Amino acid sequence: MSSLLPWRRSARVAAVALAGVVLVTLSACGDSSSDASTASTSESAAAGAFPATVATKFGDVTIDAKPERVVALGWSDAETALALGVQPVGASDWLGFGGEGVGPWAEGKYTTAPTIIKTLEPEYEKIAALKPDLILDVKSSGDEERYATLSKIAPTVGIPADADAYLTPWRDQTTMIATALGEKEKGDELIAQTEALYKKYADENPEFAGKTITVGSKTSEGWGAYVEGSGRVAFAESLGFKNNPTIQAQAKAGEFSVSVSEENLKMLDADLVTMSPIYIEAKEISDNALFKAVPAVKAGHAVVLDDQNISQAFATESPLSIGYALENVVPLWKAALAG
Repeated sequence: MSSLLPWRRSARVAAVALAGVVLVTLSACGDSSSDASTASTSESAAAGAFPATVATKFGDVTIDAKPERVVALGWSDAETALALGVQPVGASDWLGFGGEGVGPWAEGKYTTAPTIIKTLEPEYEKIAALKPDLILDVKSSGDEERYATLSKIAPTVGIPADADAYLTPWRDQTTMIATALGEKEKGDELIAQTEALYKKYADENPEFAGKTITVGSKTSEGWGAYVEGSGRVAFAESLGFKNNPTIQAQAKAGEFSVSVSEENLKMLDADLVTMSPIYIEAKEISDNALFKAVPAVKAGHAVVLDDQNISQAFATESPLSIGYALENVVPLWKAALAG
């Protein structure tokens, strides 16, 4: 796995991505008999979704009945389940949010906090003790031994057949999780709403179309940049940007990032450069003399995401976090391109 791990203003932003689902849910408000009828219809529809079969890298997984106790281990799997109205009893906190293990855009989605499970090396006994009837590991390493161990505990939905480690696209992730939870229709609505949000921001910022962008990070171990297939680059591409061709030329199959040595930081040069600090101070990027010498940076066409919430929303790439990231990242990119 690469050393560059795939990493308020208000909860209103998260709600934008779910507007279609919410409108459907609220359409019967004010009439208790209608509410009861809607709930009954929803339960019947969910029951009719089973048995459900989800194709994964390690074969088809069949879920016989609607899951009641879900453990979500993959990157943003828990947030995706929450967006679909399901609260995992156990979840992994990949970005170290603490508490419920989700970002501020997902605050209030839990009524009972989940048990937090380690990320790279999940605690199998702890997971088993939760007595799950479904495990989600949809955006993860795709390690066969990990999958086999989890599958002995409960039906496990792993990465897609054609995906690499941590490179499950958010649309596939949403569809797979929605199918496993018996919420396929909600999943489709959620994808449509999120795509509409991307389109809105792309249409409002036509100057992004065709511009090259470097999306990178710096950790205590060094510099790197993300390649096509990674969530951060997909976010930029959805707005019309093209990934830095110099970086993309270094891409290797199955890897979501490439390392960039400090003496070669000019490889980062593009129409726009965006960097995220990972477990370091932002000034370790912005104050670096060689970084400041990159032509785009020198010209003012660079953004260092020094706000942790914004940086983490950009990295999370869940239907709940995407709206938050769009609202906060797009104005920074717009200003930097014009700078």
